[in-house]
This record gives sequence, C-alpha cells and structure tokens, in this order.
Amino acid sequence: MNKRYFLEASAVIVGTALFSRYLNQGSEIMTISNSGFEVTKTEAEWQKTLTPEQFRVLRKHGTERAFTSPLDKQYAEGTFVCAGCGQPLFTSETKFNSGTGWPSFYQPITGAVATTVDRSFFMTRTEVHCSRCGGHLGHVFNDGPAPTGKRYCMNGAAMNFIPA
Repeated sequence: MNKRYFLEASAVIVGTALFSRYLNQGSEIMTISNSGFEVTKTEAEWQKTLTPEQFRVLRKHGTERAFTSPLDKQYAEGTFVCAGCGQPLFTSETKFNSGTGWPSFYQPITGAVATTVDRSFFMTRTEVHCSRCGGHLGHVFNDGPAPTGKRYCMNGAAMNFIPA
C-alpha cells in the first residue's frame, strides 16, 4: 500500500465517520425534542438554564473528554441527578471506578433512564437518556460488574451530585 492511497483512504474514513455522526445526531435531536417528555423546553430555554458544556452534552448528544469531570472521582454518599431537570438517576451505592475516565454505575434508579439505539461512528451502542427530560447522559455497555454486568458510562456534565 503506498503512502498516497493510505492518506486518501484515511481521509475518507474519518470524513465519513464525522459526517455520519452529524446526520445521526440531527435525527436523534429531532426525536428527543418532540417526544413528549414530562419536562420540555425550547432550545433557547435549555441554553438559558444549562452551561454551554451541559447544553452540548445533554441536548446535542456531546461527550465530554475523559478524565475531565470531577464526578468521575466522586465517591461520597449521595445521589447523581440530571443536570437538565434534577431527576435522581443513580445512587452512590451503584457507582464504581471503571477506569474509563467517566462516572460509571452498574444500575440506574428504577424508571430514571430510557435508552435508544445509537448507530454513529460505524458501531451500534445503547444510548442512555433521562426519562424525564430526554437529556443525553451517555451509553450503557455489557462489561460492568456484578450484580447486573452493566456499565452505565455517563457524562459528568450531564449530572449534578447531591450529597446525602
């Protein structure tokens, strides 16, 4: 394989991945904003109540950089709530250190989250949303600890911590 072919193929792959995320993201945002959640706001209202990073993650399906959230190392007793609507999502009892750089839990509070299929970046993942406002929280994977075997890999920007 010559250098030119490698560079061209790499550019096509990266461009396609980025473009597919943009297309997929637009359809997901449309679904979430029009889904009839208990808490609904216009985009402008969300922008007023959230920080720019919270808005990007919760409403635009963004992902914060790994190891940047203080909630990753938060192990005090308490509850992790949605930064968009305040709904309790996870308890500190279900938090564990996954080593991924994002806050991880093996189980949400019953009824607190909903899931959708995320087919961006040429893979299929299960995306996790707040069941009350539809905000994007992160993804769930099947490589977590007992008793559930699940790893809810959440964006810290999508949550606030309420100490017990």
